[in-house]
Parts: sequence; structure tokens; C-alpha cells
Amino acid sequence: MVKNGTRLQSQVDDTQVIVVKTADSLDDLRCGGAAMIPLDSEKSGAGIDPKFAEGTAMGKRYVDAGGAEVLVTKAGQGTLAIGDEPLNLKEAKPLPASD
Repeated sequence: MVKNGTRLQSQVDDTQVIVVKTADSLDDLRCGGAAMIPLDSEKSGAGIDPKFAEGTAMGKRYVDAGGAEVLVTKAGQGTLAIGDEPLNLKEAKPLPASD
């Protein structure tokens, strides 16, 4: 299982993430259709799957239905997904009013 604080990179683009909240589903974390790998691993050089080419936004958190959460530290062209299910952009919580 992937641990909190683990840094991962995409094999097909520039995307890099940090695991904020782990879940079993992260064992199948992908970007651009290819499995995410540890930051110090060698990239395969494969191309991005066109079905997973919507891109990621730097500084944004992405979540899945199982409670997993990753923070994008470097944006890229690939879509983050668990298997074939794209991750959702986590909505920001509104700040309380300061009357």
C-alpha cells in the first residue's frame, strides 16, 4: 500500500504528486493511462492515452470515492485516475464569514 507523504511521478508527462490520504485504491494510481511510479524511478517514455489527456492543475488536490487524496506538485498533460476511473478535483471549503 502507498503511504502518506509518498511522492510519485507520471511515466508519460511531467505530473508529480504527493499522497495526502492513502487508500487501497492508490495501488492502481495512473496518470495519462500509465501507472504512477516513485519519483526516483526511470520513466518508460510511453505516450499519453488520448482518453486520459485532460491534464492536472498544480497545487490542486484530487480525490476518489474510496477516500484517497493526492496533491499535484507539478502539473502535466495526463489525467489522474484509479484504473479507468478519473479522479475528481477536490472542492475548496468556503471560509467562515468574518463579521
